[in-house]
Amino acid sequence: MLLAAIIGGGMTYWWLHRLGPTNDPDAAARLVVPRGELAADEKSTVELFKSASPSVVHITTLQADRFSFDAEGVPAGTGSGFVWDDQGHVVTNAHVLQNASAAKVTLSDGTTYNARLTGIAPDFDLAVLKIDTAGKRLPAIVVGASRDLQVGQKVFAIGNPFGLDQTLTTGVISALGRRIKSLTNQLIDDVVQTDAAINPGNSGGPLLDSAGRLIGVNTQIVSPSGAYAGIGFAIPVDTVNRIVPELIRNGRIVRPVLGVELANEGNARQWGVQSGVLVLSVVRGGPAEKAGILPLRRLAGGRLLGDIIVAIDDSEVKNQADYFQILSKKKVGESVRLKVRRAKEILEVDVVLAAG
Repeated sequence: MLLAAIIGGGMTYWWLHRLGPTNDPDAAARLVVPRGELAADEKSTVELFKSASPSVVHITTLQADRFSFDAEGVPAGTGSGFVWDDQGHVVTNAHVLQNASAAKVTLSDGTTYNARLTGIAPDFDLAVLKIDTAGKRLPAIVVGASRDLQVGQKVFAIGNPFGLDQTLTTGVISALGRRIKSLTNQLIDDVVQTDAAINPGNSGGPLLDSAGRLIGVNTQIVSPSGAYAGIGFAIPVDTVNRIVPELIRNGRIVRPVLGVELANEGNARQWGVQSGVLVLSVVRGGPAEKAGILPLRRLAGGRLLGDIIVAIDDSEVKNQADYFQILSKKKVGESVRLKVRRAKEILEVDVVLAAG
């Protein structure tokens, strides 16, 4: 190996010098050509980033270390988030905080604060943290709407992929109305699909429209390798704007319920229920009992009979996923109309939803 190195070095020396020196003592930097004005869309993107990036934060999660005396914990992971209001509330994904014992929030100016958990909604993959900035006014993100989005619109994601702070990626809305599963395997509706690059660490960061308004919270990617592959998903802002205030008020989602327990879908199918959800039992004094909903019961001869909910407010209920998705969009105290199959008869029953 030493001999090879000596021979290689000699050959290089011979090649560099066999034709004589090529150095020019008068070499100087090239003249810079002025580029002129940025294009209109470039100016717009630059201004959007300058306006929105101060609202985007870097989240570092910590885990308790049982092998040391560090009460705070050791670094466990990173993610993104954004300032919701000037009271110090920060929104991120629930999965960013999964298994964390503590979290720190770093603002765009580099200042870092210990964060407290205000509320978490794993079913929607959303969480709210609270930081105390000692009176420092925080730049809250501008909130838009997702119900009027269109495929092809430009979108912009700001976050901290792979721990790289304040990264901007651009793309378009690739599709609307997607469904993805949350941490709890509940379906999240009306999800925005985008081709803007979203990588690990982007989770919890904002997806913005060309006006710099929040239209979604970046949450998942589809990728065989775990890195960007052109398909990312964002929780729609209309859902975020409904869930976050409730987390700030209550710390959790107060779910509207009918006051029923549903039969296992496998058992229900064995009992001949091909579509709808079978009421196994009703809560005493609950909305369903007050409305006259009948639970599963055994009749003479061993035959089973129970009410089957097949629709809520004209939305078809084919299975439990449909049932929970429809109820997730309702409010406590709201009246809903159930369409119920009882034996061979179809009934319509009004029920006032209670808090679950």
